[in-house]
Amino acid sequence: MDLLVTIVAAAMAWEWARLCGDGRLDRPGHIMIVSVTAALAVGALREYMIAGWIIAAGAMAVAAVAARDGRQLSLWYAFGLVYLGLACLGLVWLREVPGEGRDIVFWVLAVVWATDIGAYAAGRTVGGPKMAPGISPNKTWAGLAGGVASATVVGAVAAWIQGAIDAALLAAISAGLAVVAQGGDLLESHLKRRFGAKDSSNLIPGHGGFLDRLDGVLAAALAVTGLVWLRGASF
Repeated sequence: MDLLVTIVAAAMAWEWARLCGDGRLDRPGHIMIVSVTAALAVGALREYMIAGWIIAAGAMAVAAVAARDGRQLSLWYAFGLVYLGLACLGLVWLREVPGEGRDIVFWVLAVVWATDIGAYAAGRTVGGPKMAPGISPNKTWAGLAGGVASATVVGAVAAWIQGAIDAALLAAISAGLAVVAQGGDLLESHLKRRFGAKDSSNLIPGHGGFLDRLDGVLAAALAVTGLVWLRGASF
């Protein structure tokens, strides 16, 4: 899993950098890719604090280089590095949580996918008022409700499968995670609209890029990493 996450993280860093660089990979983009890849490689060795420092140093470097090169939106590069780096590092860390890491990762993925499916189905069936027409014209409040409902069901089923987990609590957390995932989707839509792109790339033929497919997973992974850490797991 570590190798797969590292490869996908590097691909998403490439996509983000090209969006910020008007379709080309510039010097800040190279720093993004190297920093994210290095952080995930160190994270695979379970040196999470060092990986975090690599992300922080890379963000400062990429912002400085982008500003020196005349990029007016240099902070977008830095934000992208931190956002992608920490989210992917969080997935690697979650997988290693003793006794339940694999289940947590599968639950996160299942909730996000259920959210996307439920939102699409409800949005197409019910329609209604737009949620954020200036960012993502196709998203509706009905779609959000459908996504939350689907995620809630997934949370309840996951708790039933595990047996020892409070079903109501996990269902509620899953519902909240659905909102977070939709927020990640809107963030990526805003990024593309800000830089005038339809898709993050064409790495996945017919489906855009990895950012287009994993925008909700990134936001959800960050949120769950924070929750698990607050619960008492250590880096």
